[in-house]
Amino acid sequence: MSATDLLFDEPGPRARRRIRIATVAAVVLGALALALALRQFAVNGQLEAEKWAPYGTWPMWRYLLDGLASTALAAVLTLVIAASAGLLLAFARVSRFAVVRGPARAYVEVVRVIPALLLVFVVLFALPRYGMDMPLLWKLVAPLALSHSAQFAEIFRAGILSLERGQGEAAAALGLRPAQAMWHVILPQAIRRVVPSLVSQTVGLLKDTSLGYIVSYTELLFSARILANYNHLLIQTYLVVALVYFVVNYSLSRFARWLEARQTR
Repeated sequence: MSATDLLFDEPGPRARRRIRIATVAAVVLGALALALALRQFAVNGQLEAEKWAPYGTWPMWRYLLDGLASTALAAVLTLVIAASAGLLLAFARVSRFAVVRGPARAYVEVVRVIPALLLVFVVLFALPRYGMDMPLLWKLVAPLALSHSAQFAEIFRAGILSLERGQGEAAAALGLRPAQAMWHVILPQAIRRVVPSLVSQTVGLLKDTSLGYIVSYTELLFSARILANYNHLLIQTYLVVALVYFVVNYSLSRFARWLEARQTR
């Protein structure tokens, strides 16, 4: 069973055919849109060599790579906090005690439907009124960790529930307590099943760090904004940054697919 199968039903023949048709149509429309955009860029002189020349220099790339490093720092901190909290929430949601399951379920259901942007605004504008003014980095990390912890909780819970009940029964037969069975028997197998989904969630988390421009944290997108205001190359700057995001996120997505294929084999 793949990690995708844990969260979604396998599409049937008709659904796969519709997916293929929709994919071809989307590729054709995307190619047409790209051709029209390139034509408009050429008409307005945005493809002239001198406007792209600065992005062939090391100082320009060093500045952007510094922004990428700040993005990576925020993403790693968010990942560690959100995954840890999500794991605890998953344990709570599969607990035998209703007094533990109830609050965990309420938290997950509520946080999952709140946009991460709204949580950023709460941390940025509401909390300082009550004396809770965080450093810039944590004004981004805290709301993103809060938002993604609910997503990670559902991924971990899906992995735990995907295992056969016999796993826990066999552990109990060996004399393990429920907590020991969960930690030593069930959890390792569950995590292996959902690793591709965890990587995919990390891709979304990395993209959400672009909200750092709202709190003036110097991640990649905010660095691009400063750079565009300095060199007045708005289109070129944002296209280069979009390419950087594409390369990083596409690499992570391919890694998730490789893990899923490897696990299926």
